[in-house]
Amino acid sequence: MKLRRSAAAAAVVFALTATATACGGESGTAGDKPGGAPSGKDAPKLPTYTVAKDVKVDSPTLKKAQKRGEIVIGSKADQPYLGFEDTEGKRSGFDIEIAKMVAADLGFSPEQITFKTVDSGVRETSISKGQVDIYVGTYSINDERKKQVGFAGPYYKAGADLLVRKDDSSIKGKESVKGKKVCSIVGSTPLQEIKKPQYGAEVTELAKYSDCVKQLIDGQVDAVTTDDAILKGYAAQRPTKLKVVGKPFTEEPYGVGLNKDDKALRDAISDALEAHVKNGDYKKAYDATLGLSGSKYAEPPALERY
Repeated sequence: MKLRRSAAAAAVVFALTATATACGGESGTAGDKPGGAPSGKDAPKLPTYTVAKDVKVDSPTLKKAQKRGEIVIGSKADQPYLGFEDTEGKRSGFDIEIAKMVAADLGFSPEQITFKTVDSGVRETSISKGQVDIYVGTYSINDERKKQVGFAGPYYKAGADLLVRKDDSSIKGKESVKGKKVCSIVGSTPLQEIKKPQYGAEVTELAKYSDCVKQLIDGQVDAVTTDDAILKGYAAQRPTKLKVVGKPFTEEPYGVGLNKDDKALRDAISDALEAHVKNGDYKKAYDATLGLSGSKYAEPPALERY
């Protein structure tokens, strides 16, 4: 697969490895590679996706990608089991598999995918300026974002939760964060939620999830809030140090972000998602990635076509 390395990505990996043992290092329950990449003969196997031939979609974005011979997909690099880049530059996780299956249906093999790490705070800019063709990275669909970008999906529904230290019994849910230091990342919907006066939290805003987790482990903050799927990945990496409270308090439907006016591409991506749910690829991909973090499989939400 064609991948781009960067100093930022290397820093993410360093932050993860410097603050905790890699997956399975504490309990041996989540595989032996950072990010939850499956390993061992008993691990669930990732599916392979048949690459479509002679794809014809009246999409300006797709036509440009076809002309250059590659599709550029925005993603996360620091979310274990969802979107993670290891020290060798290999991407793994459920969102990465969603990206691969969509790309295959659009006519691109894994070797024709370039993943580009894009932080939450600049997702809309990256899409609208054409810096990425599509974006797959725990991207919650909401009306405010729809004013700037388009969405295909949703393909998964998460909910905001809280990650705390294993020995902390003082935080049991959203009702107990008053006066507590809670970290989240710029551009995320859980950040906007936890900043509401009703919670009374002292909010720290950082650029990356891994930075929030490091501050939690170091005792600089009391909790991290974001989607439960993301938090379960970090807890699975460090089961003796971290835990998820387990009381989601928002709904976060994940979608594939793309150019706001490219309806043809949006429909084609929705068709791809629907097809891979029906043929079983979706569940296989889930079991081999996000399922390893302890997240129970649930049927994906109904697609929203518009």
